[in-house]
Amino acid sequence: MGVENINELPENILLELFTYVPARQLLLRCRLVCSLWRDLIDLVTLWKRKCLREGFITEDWDQPVADWKIFYFLRSLHRNLLHNPCAEEGFEFWSLDVNGGDEWKVEDLSGDQRKEFPNDQVKKYFVTSYYTCLKSQVVDLKAEGYWEELMDTTRPDIKVKDWFAARPDCGSKYQLCVQLLSSAHAPLGTFQPDPATIQQKSDAKWREVCGTGREQGAHCPRLRLQPDRPGFKSQLCCFSPGLRLL
Repeated sequence: MGVENINELPENILLELFTYVPARQLLLRCRLVCSLWRDLIDLVTLWKRKCLREGFITEDWDQPVADWKIFYFLRSLHRNLLHNPCAEEGFEFWSLDVNGGDEWKVEDLSGDQRKEFPNDQVKKYFVTSYYTCLKSQVVDLKAEGYWEELMDTTRPDIKVKDWFAARPDCGSKYQLCVQLLSSAHAPLGTFQPDPATIQQKSDAKWREVCGTGREQGAHCPRLRLQPDRPGFKSQLCCFSPGLRLL
């Protein structure tokens, strides 16, 4: 005998069906259908299953998770928020704020340089000149999928990472500045490590700068919803003859 109403299916079958429904549709549409669907969608079991199906965890996962629904959304949003981070599209998405000397360039990563760099998928990089060169990019966090409640209550960490290297025959200075901005571009928090000064005749090796926000206002701030549209600004400040950036 066939089922006349989908709610007559066993709850375990309904849960399995829900694992195939996009997460936002579950919350914005399905959860409002009836109390049964609401209760099932709120179950930890569903979000753990979705994490497993998406490959966010493995069958033998044993690490504690405070909220599986939040964990699922954070993992689904986990990616590099910068567009064109490795110069594959030239200077698309970047603002060249200061373009001194022979100006910003994009060059191919040579075979030897590619061996030195820890990611063999990177083929190009940004190159500065002998005078001050600054570039920046603003990322709209809401457009990237971080909705108000998530930013306001969860406040995900901002993880910052960049790579730079100097030419062996020239001294260089590198500075990274990352800011959380309001819609008026007023800074709400700043992550700015000490400038890196590289002396002439250096080893020209790639160096990494990174940081993670732990609490509001410390090092790099957590994302926090404001009544307007917050943004994420990454500015690379390079005072050098031919500093390489990735």
